[in-house]
Amino acid sequence: MEQRISLITLGVADVARSRAFYERLGWRGQEVEGTVFFQAGCLGLVLWNRGKLARDSGVEDTRADGFGGIALAHNLRSPEEVDGLLTAAGDAGATITRPGAATFYGGYAGTFTDPDGHVWEVAHNPGFPLAEDGSLTLPDFGPAGPS
Repeated sequence: MEQRISLITLGVADVARSRAFYERLGWRGQEVEGTVFFQAGCLGLVLWNRGKLARDSGVEDTRADGFGGIALAHNLRSPEEVDGLLTAAGDAGATITRPGAATFYGGYAGTFTDPDGHVWEVAHNPGFPLAEDGSLTLPDFGPAGPS
């Protein structure tokens, strides 16, 4: 696994409230289908409903099980790389919480938790192409609509 983080997703109780907070700090977000994306240097910070993030990661939305409302994402160049990394993570002691599968956005992804319960998504997202060095730049989602 390359030493890289592509996206950091924060599970939040109220996406609009959280977006307003970050925008008050000077960040510029783009909302797509109830999810807010911020370009944060060489990576993306994402705000998403905490319950939806938990379900998508294959974990329960409770503090007792160690889920802290954050999922780290590692984007890859193909579905085969996703499956390979999921296998390697399992071999290294990770728990696979969602095996690789096609996604609603036309990509391919799966999730695992590390030994401390931190959620990692590994994904191939054709809409978020990677540069040769593995860096990700969020696309322009178009004109800002109502948020």
